[in-house]
Amino acid sequence: MQGKGIILYVEDNQDNRNLVRRVLEVEGYTVTEAKDASQALNRLETGPVDLILMDINMPDVDGYSLTSRIKSIEKYKDVPIIAVTANVMRGDRERSLEAGCDGYIQKPIDIDTLAQQIERFLTRNTNG
Repeated sequence: MQGKGIILYVEDNQDNRNLVRRVLEVEGYTVTEAKDASQALNRLETGPVDLILMDINMPDVDGYSLTSRIKSIEKYKDVPIIAVTANVMRGDRERSLEAGCDGYIQKPIDIDTLAQQIERFLTRNTNG
């Protein structure tokens, strides 16, 4: 694997995808993008990813449903999925975790700490 890892960012907002890609690529990550559930599932068929950043509020299929679907696929069940959401009401974090997310990053994304947050999730996943 070249660089630090391959991240799939599932997000319907192009500006958010551009920002996260720029921040993480500078840190040595390879970032692929999907704007909806269909694109995300198609991307997962083209090769492995090390981590998925999952927007929760998307049209058609929300991030909770897509996370559950991805986690039900045997080869992706151990890939960390991190909810990225502006949902900060009581219970939103718990709902993300119940859907199968391994962590939670609040929007607006703090670009100064994003790479370190990603690194923690990847390290936790590789160390068991």
